[in-house]
Amino acid sequence: MSGTEALASASLVELAVSRLTREILGGGTEPGERLVEEQLTRRFGISRAPLREALRLLAQQGLVEHMPRRGVRVAILSDADIQELYAVRDVLERHAVTTTPPGADLSGITAAMKAVQEAGSRGDLFDVATAHREFHVAVVALAGNRQLTLVYESVLVKIQLYMAMNLRREAQVARPHDGVHRHERLFDAVCARDPAAVLAALDEHGARFYLGA
Repeated sequence: MSGTEALASASLVELAVSRLTREILGGGTEPGERLVEEQLTRRFGISRAPLREALRLLAQQGLVEHMPRRGVRVAILSDADIQELYAVRDVLERHAVTTTPPGADLSGITAAMKAVQEAGSRGDLFDVATAHREFHVAVVALAGNRQLTLVYESVLVKIQLYMAMNLRREAQVARPHDGVHRHERLFDAVCARDPAAVLAALDEHGARFYLGA
């Protein structure tokens, strides 16, 4: 394969990863839904090879799973897995809050808050889910513990589909900007440099309320 062909193939993989991620996290599919290769290759205008590589990469992220002799489907986590992962997320967030230095640089979380507000204004569910997830990473990153942030991000990767589902279900029953206001309350507590207020805001955050968990 020439360099040009390799670059083209890589671009097709990136295209498939991007479109499938947006569909899965933006509400176009549900956990357990089958992803049929023939349909996807036609819709994306690509061959099977880059599509299969894209599906392999999405499996590493926990968004899809391969079923022996039955193809690929949007990933499913058991209720126990969801509960356990959210519990780990809560522990990591609280540790980050209680170990954040008093003079931590707030520029990162300020930019993340702006992204949440802008995504909320656009109303794109994928952008909203992405912005909310990155905001929480910014909260944890304030602790200045790189390994903690990496572990936290790995947990969010595993539950990102369910985080997005929670947001979609909230959008169906709540007021349009409730999600933004919830993050603004958390942001205000962080900016006040009040760990107790941040923990209280996290307790009221409703990270999985609409999952019924």
